[in-house]
Amino acid sequence: MSPEANAPGNRAGALPALRFGYGTNGLADLRLDDALALLADLGYDGVGLTLDHMHLDPLAPGLAARTRRIAHRLDTLGLGVTVETGARYVLDPRRKHGPSLLDPDPEDRARRADLLLRAVRIAADLGAHAVHCFSGTVPQGTGTDTAWKRLTEALTPVLDAAASAGVPLAVEPEPGHLLATTADFHHLRGALGDPEALGLTLDIGHCQCLEPLSPADCVRAAAPWLRHVQIEDMRRGVHEHLPFGDGEIDFPPVLAALAATGYQGLTVVELPRHSHAGPHFAAHSLPFLRHAERAAATAAPAPAPALQQTAPPHGAPLTTPEGSSR
Repeated sequence: MSPEANAPGNRAGALPALRFGYGTNGLADLRLDDALALLADLGYDGVGLTLDHMHLDPLAPGLAARTRRIAHRLDTLGLGVTVETGARYVLDPRRKHGPSLLDPDPEDRARRADLLLRAVRIAADLGAHAVHCFSGTVPQGTGTDTAWKRLTEALTPVLDAAASAGVPLAVEPEPGHLLATTADFHHLRGALGDPEALGLTLDIGHCQCLEPLSPADCVRAAAPWLRHVQIEDMRRGVHEHLPFGDGEIDFPPVLAALAATGYQGLTVVELPRHSHAGPHFAAHSLPFLRHAERAAATAAPAPAPALQQTAPPHGAPLTTPEGSSR
């Protein structure tokens, strides 16, 4: 692991140090052991581990033994971990991210809920900071009220398991999904009775894409519920995960806001469409973030919350080559 990357002089002044990770969904062409070794060598603090067939397959035999081996490997390398559940085809080889928690078929919804229950158990065994999930898109012909009812019913046993395991479930607002914004997250919390085990995955790019507040103001507003953070560059109104510098986000104010909240979970680089050059982007992303973190120390005090320019209305399709999800 590079000592320079974590040297105290490279931290952002008096702000608490942020802990950066990289998502394995952006390293899908590497063996998991190789990906973890790469991230440790580059100086990352942790990994966003997507449960998928090419890495830690949640459906293959011998899961408990494989999980124990990965836990030992993470400990040896000094990497923290968050468990992510956004694999595209892990449950259905024909439907991207299918089935979801909103599917009309109760058995299909149960399959997705079972994946989340497995993820909670894996996270507990790995000592993970959180389990990430999302709602899914609303199926054609399904009303919004019905979709919210399905979501709350499907998540209830998962939240019970997360509370018992002591691992928060961190739901991600995803452009194009039923739960697309932080306002939708609060709607879900209210519908579930504000459970302690339910937290928020905040994707900084998604804030730029469609939230009314700026990304830095989104961080401040979301602070009490933050359990996991994903980060990449993005443009307004376009759901496309971009390498740092290719989008519109001003990162020092975002990192300053994040540090000021006292958040100590992982902030994970999320570039799932860049696995073809994953090692390159992993190598370049951490220096960019550390530089932005240092620049945050000299940033002016945060102004009053500012509204961004208008994005597509809630539920409207976004101009993107990625569709409704990653």
